[in-house]
Amino acid sequence: MTMESTKTPDNETFPISVTDKALAQVKRLIAKDGRQDVFLRLGVKGGGCSGLEYVMKLDTARKAIDLEHEFEGVHVVCDAKSAVYLRGSVFDYTGNLIGGGFKFDNPNAGRSCGCGTSFTPKAV
Repeated sequence: MTMESTKTPDNETFPISVTDKALAQVKRLIAKDGRQDVFLRLGVKGGGCSGLEYVMKLDTARKAIDLEHEFEGVHVVCDAKSAVYLRGSVFDYTGNLIGGGFKFDNPNAGRSCGCGTSFTPKAV
């Protein structure tokens, strides 16, 4: 995956970088959604075929354990528990007809499922 145009947080507390392509697509989704104060929530939850499943959704409710960073007007939120598994990840979007959509390039994934929606963390 080429990360030529990636927005990296300027602090060490937010774990995820976001590409320009992903930001552009998220901006379209937020505009289409129409709710006030909507932001992008990224994270992981138990499940999927590899143990942990990626989470990507538009949200309006923040939690006490959330970390937040603004990328070109887009607020991106990740809870502190998910940050452990996503630190150093890049969130990208590809418009390819096959295998296109949002994707995580996660250096903490020891093994990923074929569809790319879940992963097994590397052993520590």
